[in-house]
Amino acid sequence: MFLHLGANMVVPLSDVIAITDLKSGKSGINKEFLNKMQDEKKIVDISEENAKSFIITTKVVYLSGISSLTLHKRANNFIVSNSILNV
Repeated sequence: MFLHLGANMVVPLSDVIAITDLKSGKSGINKEFLNKMQDEKKIVDISEENAKSFIITTKVVYLSGISSLTLHKRANNFIVSNSILNV
């Protein structure tokens, strides 16, 4: 299954490690992590300068204009559907 992150970007759900609200990224360890990823050029901004969430994947971190709550709901819909269908 795939997760649509916005701006015509989809990633395999199996590659998603975490979906986090960007406000929490402005403090403590999240800020340090995002700064390190920025230094390593591993941040892909698909938010059109209106980031609301960041999505950590196995390869890069995406900044998305879609809220973390909406992305969580999308991801959970796939997980629940697969459980029901035994896929």
